[in-house]
This record gives sequence, C-alpha cells and structure tokens, in this order.
Amino acid sequence: MKKLLALLVAVGLLAGCSGSGDPGDTSGYVGTGAGEITVVPVDQRKPAPTLSGETIDGSTLSTADWSGKIIVVNVWGPWCAPCRKEMPTLKEVSEQYADQGVQFVGIVNRSKSDTSQAFVKKVGITYPSFADQGGKLELKFNDSLPTVAVPTTWIIDAEGRVAVRIAVDDLTASTLSGLIDDVKAS
Repeated sequence: MKKLLALLVAVGLLAGCSGSGDPGDTSGYVGTGAGEITVVPVDQRKPAPTLSGETIDGSTLSTADWSGKIIVVNVWGPWCAPCRKEMPTLKEVSEQYADQGVQFVGIVNRSKSDTSQAFVKKVGITYPSFADQGGKLELKFNDSLPTVAVPTTWIIDAEGRVAVRIAVDDLTASTLSGLIDDVKAS
C-alpha cells in the first residue's frame, strides 16, 4: 500500500511539474491547485523539515530560528497565476497574525531573485522568501506532505510538525485564518 501511495504521489508531482504556457508567458504555472486541504490529526503529524538557505534579498535564513512558533510556508513563483492571485490573502493573514506567534515564509520556485523581489515589493509582502531555484527546499516536505502543485502552503505547528497542507487555487483569508486558529488550538 505504501508503494502504491508513493507511486501515486510521484506521478502527481511529475504531472504537476509539466507546467503550462511557454517560458516567456507569465500566465503559465506548474500544475494547478489540487483543490484540497489536508489536515493531519495531532497524533499523526510528522516532523517538518528545517529550511535554511539564501533568501531572495541575499540574506540567509533558517526556520530553526522560529522554534516554538507556528510557521506558514508557501511555495510560490511570480510566474504562477494562482500564486499571484493568493498573495494579497497571504499578506493580509501574515499581518493579522504577526504578533501572535505565527511566522510566514515563502519558498520561491523557478524564478530569479530580482523578479521575485519586484513582485514582493509590488504586493507589499514583508515576510521573507527563500530562493529555491532547484526545488531542494520544497522537496524536503516529501517525508511529511509533499507538494502537489504550485502554489502549496503548509502550516507547521508550534511543536515543529506539519499540520496542514493547502493546495487550492482560491485560498481565502477566512480559510487560512481558520486553519491557523485550528492548529493553534490543537
């Protein structure tokens, strides 16, 4: 059964990586939101990977610095239409929870840092984003809840475990806030 599940996940990832549009078309994106939100019961949560590396502004960062906080990790790219659509939601919710022990961080997929920085500035995002040109940080979630599409968002609980994976094209502030509140209460 585990082998079948692993095979299905691998096929899904490969299909999601096929992308759409040509490289010069900014409306193309990898995959599409699977339309699913996966909430992991507390007793079944697996440890989240520690993410560390260079950010899009050239500084270094590690999620280990936020031990004891809830961390919301979002894989995105400025070339991804659903990512661009959900960024204002992520901005709103990150500001709402900024003083409540919740840290947001992005993982920029397949994009140059200067393009990503310009997009972040335009939208007004203040939380950091890792530069993950090769997808190594994103792949670290394979042992818990792997990426199913771009965008994918994970909520890591205060114990450092993956609690939620969000893979939808229409993420709302109320949905994300509700999921964060549920993780805080668990």
